[in-house]
Amino acid sequence: MAGGSEATTAPAVLDLPPASDLAVIAIGLAAVSTSGPLIAATAAPALAIAFWRNGFASVVLAPLVLIRHRAEVASLSRREWRLALVAGVLLAAHFATWVISLRLTTVASATALVATQPIWVALLARRSGALIPPRAWIGIVVAVVGAGVLTGADLSTSWRALGGDVLAVAGGAGAAGYIVAGSEVRRHVTTTTYTAVCYATTSVVLLLACVAAQQSLTGYTGGAWLRLVGLTIGAQFLGHSLFNRVLRTTSPTVVSLAILFEVPGASLLAAAFLGQRPSWLAVPGVVILMAGIGVVITARGRATEPSLPVE
Repeated sequence: MAGGSEATTAPAVLDLPPASDLAVIAIGLAAVSTSGPLIAATAAPALAIAFWRNGFASVVLAPLVLIRHRAEVASLSRREWRLALVAGVLLAAHFATWVISLRLTTVASATALVATQPIWVALLARRSGALIPPRAWIGIVVAVVGAGVLTGADLSTSWRALGGDVLAVAGGAGAAGYIVAGSEVRRHVTTTTYTAVCYATTSVVLLLACVAAQQSLTGYTGGAWLRLVGLTIGAQFLGHSLFNRVLRTTSPTVVSLAILFEVPGASLLAAAFLGQRPSWLAVPGVVILMAGIGVVITARGRATEPSLPVE
């Protein structure tokens, strides 16, 4: 997770990654693909799951920051603190909505719809005055059509599933806001310091949400605690930490495209271990949605390459 200032030559947008990076990306994909199924299988309140995965991560990061990055924390400007705190609140919103969505709809639908994050990032960039290439607009339209087909299929199942779809889309929007705010901080702040501040903020917000919603934070089975630890080690650290590692030598566009494979990966794991098999009506929607997101990602120039999804 540690950031660095070592200069490297930026990889071309769609260059094939080095063989070593491909292996690392494969491991990262395997790790993040467990996120949705693990959450769905954990017998604990949804907001509590979101709190504990961030709380555990904060406990790991805090000593590292205090030992190696204390001077950097003390030197953060007011603007950097403000943006890091805002990013933490938005990340809390992302986790709260997405984790709840996994209790209402299938892992396949929730994972696919939260992956709309690059679309929200593009729209936020447009709102800030950036130009969106025509090809990206085409991708957005395709993705919206796919989302419509997917949610229509879920609606045919139940209104509960539709509610989960809406929360998953909201989770994607929250993740996009987190990325946009965090990208400003990370211009001058190491990833470790920024992540520690952000995760700590997210943990506090989610803890308050758990207290307000009267959700139990303890009393789970041993299996539930093991899944929470696995969620933290896998998706929270091993998955996206490895993706961040390969960004020195692999284009963010390529990494973002690779992460789209999390959707079929999570769906297969959910089918194998949870018995969740999305209806055949939902499959075309997922495929169209993923195709649209892929077009959006590849349409963006090097100066505005997409950030990594968050789970």
